[in-house]
Order: sequence, then C-alpha cells, then structure tokens
Amino acid sequence: MGIKAAGIVGKDASGIVTSLRKAYCDEWFAYYQYWVGARVIRGPSRAAAIKELVEHAEDELRHADMLAKRIIQLGGALVLKPEDWYAHAACGYAPPEDPFVRAVLAQNLTAERCAIGVYDGLIREVGGKDAATCDIITEILQDELEHEEDIEGLLYDLDALMKKG
Repeated sequence: MGIKAAGIVGKDASGIVTSLRKAYCDEWFAYYQYWVGARVIRGPSRAAAIKELVEHAEDELRHADMLAKRIIQLGGALVLKPEDWYAHAACGYAPPEDPFVRAVLAQNLTAERCAIGVYDGLIREVGGKDAATCDIITEILQDELEHEEDIEGLLYDLDALMKKG
C-alpha cells in the first residue's frame, strides 16, 4: 500500500481487508452459482433465465476482480484455495440441485439479498474511513440491487406464464 493510502486508511486497513476477503469469497461463489445454474436450468422461460444468469455471472466475476485488486492495494492477501472460501464467505453457496427455473431463481434471489446486506454493511463499515473502497463497494452494491430486481422480474413473469397455462 502506498504511503498516502496507508495514511488515509490507517489502522482500519486490516479490518477492511478482512471484510473485503469475505465479500471476495462470496463473489466467487455467486459467480459459480450463476454459471452452473445457467447450465442446468430447466423449465418455462428457460432462455430468458439463462441470459440473465450468464450476465449476472459475468458481473460477479468482475466484482471478484475489483475486490481482489483493492485487497492487494490495501496490503492484504487473497483467499487462494476455493475450499477455504467456505470459512470466509458470509453468504456461501447453494448448489442448484433442483434445476427447475423457479428453484434456481429463488436460490439466486436469496444469494443476492444476502449480498445486498453484506455490501450495505461494508459501506457502513468503510464510509468515512476509506473513500476508494467505499466507491468500489457502492458500485458493486448497485449491481446487486439490479440483480435482485432482474430476478424478481423473471419470477413475476414466470408466475404470470404459469397462471395462463
């Protein structure tokens, strides 16, 4: 970490890195959950759901990259082994064992809502202490809010389709 950056973040850097590492692990889980969900999903509105899941997976991978860069900037270390992600993650991973569209979307909606809570808490934690990290977290939170809205819309459309059928 640069001298000026160290002066801004100060003694809070270690705590911020710990929180960012948790979010980093969750982003990898979210990426995989969306990615694998897009491959196994079955049922009505499958094409629309796949499109959205793939887009969300790409966003989650971008988030992991943003967090990794910031963790390193703050002098922290990444969680290098996927098996260690479970010990650090706040939201975790739910395998899409039921491939039906509604089940996969519901799992992802739960994960998005967890992520929204995590990032809201991170903004409260770093706000006023580390503007650069706060900006990154705010950008990620905006994406997570959009993901929640996207999934809610897909579920609404699915429900409307099922009522017609």
